[in-house]
Amino acid sequence: MARRVAVVGGGITGLAAAHALQAAGAEVVLLEAGDRLGGKIHTEDFDGLPVDTGPDAFLARVPWATALCRELGLGDQLVSPSSGAWIWSRGRLHALPDGLVLGVPARLRPLARSGILSPLGRARAGLDVVLPRRTGRAGDGDVAVGRLVRARLGHEVAERLVDPLVGGINAGDADHLSTAAAVPQLADVARRHRSLVLGLRAQRRANPPDPAAPVFYSLPGGLGVLVDALAAALGAVDVRMRTRVTALTPAPGGFRLDTEGPDGPADLPVGAVVLATPAFVTAPLLAGHVPAAAAHLGAIEHASVALTLMAFPSAAVPGPLEGTGLLVPRPERTLTTAVTWASSKWPHLARPDRVLLRVSAGRHGDRRALELDDGDLVSALLPELERIMGIRDAPAGWRVHRWERSFPQYTPGHLDRVAAVEAAVAEALPGVALAGAAYRGVGIPACIRQGQQAAQRVLAHLDTRR
Repeated sequence: MARRVAVVGGGITGLAAAHALQAAGAEVVLLEAGDRLGGKIHTEDFDGLPVDTGPDAFLARVPWATALCRELGLGDQLVSPSSGAWIWSRGRLHALPDGLVLGVPARLRPLARSGILSPLGRARAGLDVVLPRRTGRAGDGDVAVGRLVRARLGHEVAERLVDPLVGGINAGDADHLSTAAAVPQLADVARRHRSLVLGLRAQRRANPPDPAAPVFYSLPGGLGVLVDALAAALGAVDVRMRTRVTALTPAPGGFRLDTEGPDGPADLPVGAVVLATPAFVTAPLLAGHVPAAAAHLGAIEHASVALTLMAFPSAAVPGPLEGTGLLVPRPERTLTTAVTWASSKWPHLARPDRVLLRVSAGRHGDRRALELDDGDLVSALLPELERIMGIRDAPAGWRVHRWERSFPQYTPGHLDRVAAVEAAVAEALPGVALAGAAYRGVGIPACIRQGQQAAQRVLAHLDTRR
């Protein structure tokens, strides 16, 4: 029991934690309530091809996912998508202009030429370079992304560029998302510079991006290949599927977990615990020991998304699809929030006779898509695809995936609340570590990093007890 660690949750965070713990020589028990590993990472056969039904890429410019792929022997399989994306705005598709950083322009001329903003919106965006500082000072604290961008660049940049990009990553609303948690790069620029445009421009001059460096990576067999490789690498880990943890109790030498599995209830004594579960699952396990921390976690709101895979005959799609796909701003009021042109984005999904689309619907504050059954949802999406992309035919095949409560919403002050939760748990339950998308990043690299850091924290705790 002294070196036995329970990892609760078999998503990418829990898998990364279990992998790191096993490498350090700990005895690991991985408990997953569902019937598969990977969490929101899921690849399935659709129209004869491996298509991701959750995230389909991860950031290449941060190291944690790339490094893990290389450690697992997948480094030479990494592939990058095509470049270029589009915005549906005011009845037309517009190419995203060069020089954007999560929707905020470092260059105003390409933005003005893009056609995304109205003449008034373009003029208002240009005022950022001359307006006095309004937000972002050290004393302002954490503010919503929308508030910061509106104050500097106006409503149109916030609604038609930043919200589709930043909000799309989080399935959220930029007017309610924490700048510090959701876009720390922008928060840093706002602290250091009066103008966001000039600040981003200075940041790029100091650290010029390598145009040849990939921005995103995936795997030809889908990101499920990463999950499978991680699972295969957990040779000595005791993986228990369809097993829920119903209670966590301090016990001599560590903790006792009450579990409910295929063979009924059981007790699991361990020396330490990594809780890599959604905040609404973690909160009840902590409520009897750290009630204030549990209340914070239970108050984190989550967005739900429906992702519909569609396969069309190539002849049904007007013109070539150049780039990765399109985003739809909230003011357009469509069910569709984004369309990934999967067969154009990824070479391994390209076929001459088919066009594969991933159509996203639903975001924080908008559950219309989730309240429709599958057939009605597809029937509602098709007229929007006709209007946006000119597709008039029915798909040759489709499939709907629903991701309920899958996107935690980082409201202003989120990182301070997370730090308070972590400190309270460390004091009341030393040997318990928290990790996952609800805390310090929703992307795959961020979740991998959190899982690895949680493993390091519980190992350090076990070492102090030797």
